[in-house]
Amino acid sequence: MATSAAPASAMRSLDRAFDVLAVLEDTRQPLRLSDVARRADLHVATTQRILNVLIDRGYAAKDDTSYVAGPAAVATAHAFLVNNRLSQVALPVLQELAATVGQAASLYIRVGLARILIARVQSRNPLRYQLPIGEKLPLHLGAGKALAAWLPDSELHTLIEQVTPFTRISGEHITAKDLEDDLHQVRKDGYALSISERVLDVTAVSAPIRRGGDVLGALSITGTGSELSEADHTRLISEVRRAADEIATRCP
Repeated sequence: MATSAAPASAMRSLDRAFDVLAVLEDTRQPLRLSDVARRADLHVATTQRILNVLIDRGYAAKDDTSYVAGPAAVATAHAFLVNNRLSQVALPVLQELAATVGQAASLYIRVGLARILIARVQSRNPLRYQLPIGEKLPLHLGAGKALAAWLPDSELHTLIEQVTPFTRISGEHITAKDLEDDLHQVRKDGYALSISERVLDVTAVSAPIRRGGDVLGALSITGTGSELSEADHTRLISEVRRAADEIATRCP
């Protein structure tokens, strides 16, 4: 009995450590111990023990009385970028796409119910805001919809329940039914067109990178509304879908 209980206890501890690490990854500012515990849904004493281990390993750092993600997380991310086949294969396609359409081209992968930017090629006219590699963004806005639309039903329902209702940056109020219909249309069309959903006056055209039944990631181009006018949408959609398909065929 003791033999089976020990692995289960170790797994619970591991789960809790990842919960704490996820809290540190998602925050934009240092957090006090009580805040980390509350967001991770753990007791303060348990959270403190986990943070001490993470600090020893470099995955967390203490700033006076607050905590942030540590430098070891950067090394882990670097190892992923160096060894990830998708970003290596996609880079020349991103470069070609950005040059062809004159807009920034980005590559995202899904992690849980979020998306992470793993590669980007800027255009000759950079956007007024810059996204760093590793930025975690929502699935229900912008390019994230090109990933969310192919979620398994159970995960899709969880996403919709968690994020709705919400208001896009444009002021448009979105209900659960609205989001479900939107994602159903994205899946039917094979692309997502987003206008002022996450950032005002920014348009994104995105397509999933699909191989068989798997969605490997999402490819997206972004620009201002004046740069990506409605008259250009058909051409841009075609270019993005072609590039996404090309990446899929190049993946081993």
